Amino acid sequence: MAIIDVIKYDGSPDVFAWKFPNQELATWSQLIVNESQEAILFKGGQVLDSFTAGRYTLSTANIPILNHIVNLPFGGDSPFTAEVWYVNKVHSLNVKWGTRTPLQLQDPKYQLFVKVRSFGQFGIQIEDARKFVGKLVGTLPVFNQETLSEYFRGVLMMNIQQLISSYFVHRKISILEINAYISDISKHIQELVAPVFEEYGIRLLNFYVDSVNTPEDDPATLRLREALAKRAEMNIIGFTYQQERTFDTLGQVAKNDSSVKSDLMGAGMGLGMGYGVGGAVGGVMTQLAGELRVDGQDMVCPKCHRSNQHDASFCTGCGTSLAASGGAEKPILVKCSACGEQMPRTTKFCPNCGDPYHPCPECSADNPPDQGACIECGQALPVPCRHCGKPVTSKVKFCPHCGEETALTCKECGSEVRPGQKFCVECGNKLVQEGSS
Repeated sequence: MAIIDVIKYDGSPDVFAWKFPNQELATWSQLIVNESQEAILFKGGQVLDSFTAGRYTLSTANIPILNHIVNLPFGGDSPFTAEVWYVNKVHSLNVKWGTRTPLQLQDPKYQLFVKVRSFGQFGIQIEDARKFVGKLVGTLPVFNQETLSEYFRGVLMMNIQQLISSYFVHRKISILEINAYISDISKHIQELVAPVFEEYGIRLLNFYVDSVNTPEDDPATLRLREALAKRAEMNIIGFTYQQERTFDTLGQVAKNDSSVKSDLMGAGMGLGMGYGVGGAVGGVMTQLAGELRVDGQDMVCPKCHRSNQHDASFCTGCGTSLAASGGAEKPILVKCSACGEQMPRTTKFCPNCGDPYHPCPECSADNPPDQGACIECGQALPVPCRHCGKPVTSKVKFCPHCGEETALTCKECGSEVRPGQKFCVECGNKLVQEGSS
């Protein structure tokens, strides 16, 4: 029978508990315990003693109850059977953990079901070696980090799932925002799991969640990221999803011939009237056609969307009656601003006094020749074009009849001047005459 003289362990630091393989010991054997180790001597399932760092001789002097249990004579080297366990009490800070399969959760912000994974690490120290060996190790010859992770995986996963789910549901955050709360999640998991580790003589030093993410090939997450990227792009450019769809439709229209284009334009307007996008489609059609309203003075044909003069009775593009199609109705008789008598709205001169009729484009009221705003409604009145004499609104810069510039400008500095002004207020240049300024 081989008698063991020296008992020690110099193995991997990842091992938390290691059982000396030979149980045939003898008195006067040397037990060597390194720093951050603790040795426990078992006999028949009963703890004889535990030893911290140092060198010990197995004898009745060091182990008083050894002679009573083993019945050894004093001063002898008789063999006896016993188990020696080495427990590593060093700080282990790199114990890895992770979810084996993704968690199926519903994103509370975007209502999509996504698969969530989580990874991290934690640190432990064996604080009570006897409790650790007695409750957790049992008959295993070696207890390392992998064994520890397997033993506590259920406890970890239960608390991790509970906390991540509660952050999703109660805080109303998206999976794409969860990493901003990793520090809080780590702290709460440590508080929940630490008492469970203490029951087995283990002190939980720290607990970290490195990341909470989704698999790269998860279809729901891919759609969510694409949608958010598209929204960010549209916010930067400055238009909405509805407008983008309108632009796509118009792009398809532009690739077709005129007949198909007309059909699609009509279909787009019909669909818009039913679902609230008629304003967007109509606005884009008007911009593409170059038919823009001028300060509310023009009337848009409801059929072809061409812009017409405010007092027009029929559309110049398709001939549709504007009055019958919702145009503003004009009074039949108006009051002459010179004599106060009633005169037909369609006349050019008052039949009573012969004064020229200067109608307001908004309410058709007659105004004096030099009136700037309507005496009835206050609307700005048209002024004669200095090139062709046709009335144009005071806010336009080019005459819609002859195409010439309506504003008066200084020849020296190009600043705009008013009719009747004699000197430029910007450069002081003398304005010879209104037409040549």
